[in-house]
Amino acid sequence: MLLLILGLALFLGMHAFTMAREPRAAAVSRLGAGGFKGLYTLVSLLGFALIIYGFGQYRATGWIDVWQPPIWTRHLALLLTLPIFMLLAATNSGGRIHAAVKHPMLLAVKIWATAHLLANGDLGSMLLFGGFLAWAVMARISLKRREGLKLPARPAGFTSRDWSAIVIGLALWFVFARWLHPWLIGVAVWPGRGA
Repeated sequence: MLLLILGLALFLGMHAFTMAREPRAAAVSRLGAGGFKGLYTLVSLLGFALIIYGFGQYRATGWIDVWQPPIWTRHLALLLTLPIFMLLAATNSGGRIHAAVKHPMLLAVKIWATAHLLANGDLGSMLLFGGFLAWAVMARISLKRREGLKLPARPAGFTSRDWSAIVIGLALWFVFARWLHPWLIGVAVWPGRGA
């Protein structure tokens, strides 16, 4: 559990640091743009590795149940994750989805974290997904407060980029939920596959 917490502190802490614009500017000035990006990348990768290893270790040896979610929350979580892949595919598309949502990746993280909080009642999951949810909410508030934030113009209708994001997202969701989630995460989520 300690490695998971340390990983979350490093990964989310580094990402939260970029929201503090004056300290971030001071760090960039002191380290240079390349130096800051290098430090940001190094700390983020170390934090991410600790999250993965720490959560795996927690699941194997230190599981702590807090509550037992009803079985239907697993099916709800599977359904909620569908738009995540579409949002990720639309992140830099410049289409109507991107313009309407403004920050598709942050919304994807919020949906992902909420879906997993609904379906998992253990302490480690609450720390992991709750931490990411809190960060995504704070990041979105921070972006809204920035002066002069330029948001993309909203196209009049759905573009080919939007349709591509929907089709690609749907295909990725199906492949990930059906095959990759049990293979990478060790938890079957597709109905009829041990979910």
